[in-house]
Amino acid sequence: MTGTLQMLVTIAVIALATFATRVLPFLCFSSREPPAILSTIEKNLPPMILLLLVIYCLKDVQWFTAPYGIPELFTIGVVAGLHFWKRNAMLSIFAGTGLYMALVQFNVFSFL
Repeated sequence: MTGTLQMLVTIAVIALATFATRVLPFLCFSSREPPAILSTIEKNLPPMILLLLVIYCLKDVQWFTAPYGIPELFTIGVVAGLHFWKRNAMLSIFAGTGLYMALVQFNVFSFL
């Protein structure tokens, strides 16, 4: 296949797969209640994903060299506090990302 044709076929397959994954739940559960396990997954999946993101972000922290993970731990504390205060996930995520980037880019904890 040529480069353009291959790209168009790839886009079409991805679009079809995306459409199918969006329509499938409506087709399967339009006439009946979803199973209880699905409700459990729906309730618990977002916190589990966020926990995995935190673990992934902390995996490369150098705990025994300066700044000893202080920017990461400080940002986690601010995000947790902000989330418990405002209960807004988007605010917590964006504020945490902005704060962490500012701490790292401006080397705030360089005095350690």
